[in-house]
Order: sequence, then structure tokens, then C-alpha cells
Amino acid sequence: MKIIFWGTPEFSIPSLDKIYSSSHEVLAVVTSTDKEQGRGMKLQQSAVKTYALDRDIPVLQPDNFHSADFLTDLNSFGADIFVIVAFKILPESIFNFPPKGSFNLHGSLLPKYRGAAPIQWALINGDKETGVTTFKLEAKVDTGNVYIKKSIPILLSDNFGTLHDKMSVLGSEAVIETLEIIEEDNFTLSSQDNTLATSAPKITKDFCKINWTNSAESIYNLIRGLSPFPGAFFHHKDNLIKIYSAIPTNEHNLASGAIKQFGSQLFIGCGGGTLEILELQREGKKKMSINEFLRGYSFH
Repeated sequence: MKIIFWGTPEFSIPSLDKIYSSSHEVLAVVTSTDKEQGRGMKLQQSAVKTYALDRDIPVLQPDNFHSADFLTDLNSFGADIFVIVAFKILPESIFNFPPKGSFNLHGSLLPKYRGAAPIQWALINGDKETGVTTFKLEAKVDTGNVYIKKSIPILLSDNFGTLHDKMSVLGSEAVIETLEIIEEDNFTLSSQDNTLATSAPKITKDFCKINWTNSAESIYNLIRGLSPFPGAFFHHKDNLIKIYSAIPTNEHNLASGAIKQFGSQLFIGCGGGTLEILELQREGKKKMSINEFLRGYSFH
């Protein structure tokens, strides 16, 4: 089939690569406009744009989905279907454009975790399993009828970074299988049970601040869900400190928020239990193991 691929971040790349390496034809990619980033505020292009340019795939970066020029360009390719992996919300007039419609890859087992941050929320909530879903786009976000679901266990060693990478690969398998069943017209769409829907809203900075009155397990899950980005944090004196890795322990009985430094070990009390801190970062400094960190900083 002839495909236009819509996506922006690294999560999209395994799916795009799987399609590009298949018998299907990637006519073009649609991705976000270049953004100013970093200290020098230099223009940075998306991961999808970089991938496409390296392979001479045409790139579209619309500021306005409804502009006449963009719609003319889109129509000129004659795509059979649009595949969306980690992109903005599309208007109905766009996703109904191609003859075989459009489908989206979502990073959860829908209807659970509809929204912007499904991988993070699965970790934050301490789930033992998650997965990916491909579904036909409909007007309401993440509500469309389902083509394929694939599940994956969440390991205790997983954080947002590791689970994101595993799920992007799992998602690529779901995407290529979905294209195959659509091409063969060999599928049955299943509706989502809206009564089972849960939300996965965008993570805000305020949410990343650790509340030490919560249990050690819930804070541990928060740290996992926000590592390596954007990072769960707390304040010590005038320093903002992010924690990227920790483990619950019953080794020390500390009051909520109490900090105890034992040589090269660091423990912080929670509302129930204690966390041993393993990897952290002071604002403006590099990420360090607890050993490295405590050589240049004291909690005493």
C-alpha cells in the first residue's frame, strides 16, 4: 500500500523503519516544524524528519492542517492510508482523507490510559503489564475501534526510558501487522468499552515534585515513571535535586522527608518505608551515581 506516515519523536522511528523496509511504499512523512532547543536555541528537526531526509523521503511540516497548500500537497501523493505514531491530534477532515482511512498506534492497552502520557502513567501506577494498540481514528481522541493489541510485562527494573524503547519496537510489529490485515481486508474491528477508560494526562512540572508523605513504593514508581525524563525532584536547602533511580528498603526507619547519609549510601524516609537513592542530579550539573554525588555534596 501507499502510505503517508505521521510522527515526530524517537518512539515513531521503529514503526517508520518497519514500513520503509517492507513491501509498502512510504510516499512522505508529516512531522512537526523545527523547534528552537538548547542553550543556543538552535533549530532542531524531529527524529522522523532526520530519518526521512537520510532516505530521500519527502517531508511535510505544516503550520496549519487546513492550509490550501498543505492539503494540495497531501492530495498529490495519492496515499491509500495514513499511519499515525506519536503525532498531534488530527482533524476529521484530514484522517478521513485517504480511501482506507487512518490508524494510530497508542502506547497502552486501550481503553486504559487514553491521553498524552500512557507509558509514564502505567509505571507511576505500579502496573505489572501494559502494551500497544492500533485503532481506527475517530473524532474523539483515543476512542476509535481497535485493530490489534499487543501486551508486554513491566519489569521491576523498567523505567520510562527502558519501557518506552521496548514498546516502540513492539508498536512497530503491531503497525506492520495492522497494515497487512487492512491490505488483505482480513480484520474485525472491536469497539472500546468506554466504561473501562482511564486517562493519562500530560505530566506537569508540579506533578514531578516528590511528596515524601507518600509511601516508598508510590514514590519509587513515580521516580521510575519519570526517569530519565522529565525526572522526579525534591529540594534540599536551596538545591533542586532530581532522582533517577532508587529502591524501597526497610533497612532504616526514618520520618517522612528525613535524610540519612551513611558513607556512600543515602536514605530518605517516606510515609511508609524508606527509599535508598541510587542515582541523582543537582540542577545544572550532570547525572551521577550516589557514590559520585556524595563526593561533592553532603546532606549532613
